[in-house]
Amino acid sequence: MDYIGFSKEELEKMLKEEQKVLSKFGKKGISIDMSRGRPATSQLDIAMPMLEDAAMYNYALGGGDARNYGGLGGLRQARELFADLLGIRAENVVVGDGSSLDFMYTSVQFALQFGIRGERPWKDLPKVKFICPSPGYDRHFAICEELGIEMITVPMLEDGPDMDTVESLVSSDELIKGIWCVPKYSNPTGIVYSDKVVDRLASMKVAAKDFRIYWDNAYCIHGLYDNNDKLKNIFDSARKAGNFDRVLTFASTSKITFAGAGIACIGASEENLTEFLKHLSVRQICPNKVNQVMHVAYLKNVDNIKKIMAKHAELLRPKFELVDAKLMAEFSGDNFVKWTKPRGGYFISLDVRHCAKRIVALAKSVGVVFTPAGSAFPYHIDDNDSNIRIAPSVPTLEELDTAIEVLVTCIKIARLELVISKKQ
Repeated sequence: MDYIGFSKEELEKMLKEEQKVLSKFGKKGISIDMSRGRPATSQLDIAMPMLEDAAMYNYALGGGDARNYGGLGGLRQARELFADLLGIRAENVVVGDGSSLDFMYTSVQFALQFGIRGERPWKDLPKVKFICPSPGYDRHFAICEELGIEMITVPMLEDGPDMDTVESLVSSDELIKGIWCVPKYSNPTGIVYSDKVVDRLASMKVAAKDFRIYWDNAYCIHGLYDNNDKLKNIFDSARKAGNFDRVLTFASTSKITFAGAGIACIGASEENLTEFLKHLSVRQICPNKVNQVMHVAYLKNVDNIKKIMAKHAELLRPKFELVDAKLMAEFSGDNFVKWTKPRGGYFISLDVRHCAKRIVALAKSVGVVFTPAGSAFPYHIDDNDSNIRIAPSVPTLEELDTAIEVLVTCIKIARLELVISKKQ
């Protein structure tokens, strides 16, 4: 609704009505947490057979005993599984524990401490900068903030980062050492990088010899529909451009099997991995290869992983469609409220004008928790105070229905407050 044509008195009356609606929600004792993109219990249950068969697996894979020390780079079979999933060779993959976030943090930390391939350690430079397409993944930005890396915000467009801006920046500033990318079903917008964007990232001229693309392919196989969207293989593009060393890719099974108890990988050139493992060998003896055996036996191959992910999609798809349907019913054609309609991943990105923080606070006051407004931007600075990340995976459909009703009410309240304030 366009509230501009109403009098102040009419607007205040509407506001009171919406506040009454919100107050009723507050009396229901709602507790719905949509702050993180976590798998629901029903999704975690899908992988339980992996644990039930654990004692029967072959722990002598590769001729050794996976229950013992050794194998810093992970089991060959686990490396092959990730290689097939990502479209690279097993020699270009190292498999470790838990989540890919650990590998991302560690790779940046190693560059700070030791440098990359003979270049000066980043800690010895006056400053280090990363390009951060936004809205983006808040944990990427947290790594930079934790390690003292300056973040440069670049707009995220419908086909990926604003490449004109990216190319201009990296070609002229040798202190820019990296760019964060979630190339498929990007967090939080859900977009898939176009072939053109992938090619430009792989081939662009950079001032820093140790510039790296941190290619967080977390949702490479997390489509919601049968015709899974295609992402061009950046390693093919980088090899063709003579920049194979430029790319570090990351993935995990955190949203395929068990969150926090899966296996993860880093993919890179053999030279990059040799250096990475040299530093890693001082910190640890080997990863949890028992868990890798279990995952290899359960997941088997890419075709079987696709079948498993189809089960996840069956659980997630109705939730994404419910959010879209309820927002469409209230705000279709409304320029004040815009949202994405992703075909995969874990998030919906909602944009409102100049009142995201207020909406999130109002929702929290009645028990519905979203990621703090601004989190999808470096330093939590969303200049337009517009972006809200919706994570619909955990609530039941009934809970989600209530949560979006609360969200709709909060949007109306915040919007009315804005319009009224301008009529003062």
